Amino acid sequence: MISVLVVDDQDLVRAGFVALLGAMPGVEVAGQASNGLEAVGKALELRPDVILMDIRMPELDGIQATERILAGAGPDKPSILMLTVFDLDEYVYTALRAGASGFLLKDSPPETLSSGIHAVARGDMLFGPTITRRLVESFTHAPPTDTESLSGLTERELEVLRLVAGGETNAEIAGRLLVSEATVKTHLNRLMTKLGISSRAQAVVVAYETGLVEPRRR
Repeated sequence: MISVLVVDDQDLVRAGFVALLGAMPGVEVAGQASNGLEAVGKALELRPDVILMDIRMPELDGIQATERILAGAGPDKPSILMLTVFDLDEYVYTALRAGASGFLLKDSPPETLSSGIHAVARGDMLFGPTITRRLVESFTHAPPTDTESLSGLTERELEVLRLVAGGETNAEIAGRLLVSEATVKTHLNRLMTKLGISSRAQAVVVAYETGLVEPRRR
C-alpha cells in the first residue's frame, strides 16, 4: 500500500481528495494537514510515501513546506506531488527546485491523480501536459548556465542523467544500458549527491539548465 498525506487548507477540497484516495486500489490515507507548518510535523510523524501538497496555504506555503520536509526526512524521503489551481510558471520552477516529484492541476481527473501517485511513489516524475509544454518552451529559450556543476560526474552518471532528463524510467534506463535497476538507482543517487539535489525532477532541471540535453524544437 502507498501511504499518502493530504495537505490543503480548504476543508472541502481536502475531504474530496481523501474520499478519492479511499476508493483507489493500493493507496491509503496516512493523514491530513491544513497548512504547511502542520504538514511538516505530520510528515515527520507519519512518514508517508507520497504527499499531496497544495501550494497556496497559510502559516507556510507548500513550496516552503516541501523544502523543510525533504531537508529533515533523511534517506527515506517522501515523494511530493504538488497540486494547484494555478498553472503559472513561477510555481512550476520553484516547486521543482524545492524537490517536488510532480505537479498536477487540482482539476485533473481521478485516474490521472491515481497514476500520478503510483508514478512518484516508484521514483518517476509526473507533470501535466500544459506544464510540460511550458517547461520545454522556457528551457528552449534559456541559455545554458552553471555548466561547471557537471564536472564532477562520471561518464556513466552523465549518461544516466541524460536519459532521466529524456523522461525514461529506471527500468527503461536499465534496459538501454544493460544493467540492473539497482545499478541505475545507485548512479542516480550518486549524481544527485554530487549535484546537491534530492529529487529526480531537480536532476532534470539541472540537465536542461546546463545544456547537457536540449529540448526538441518544433
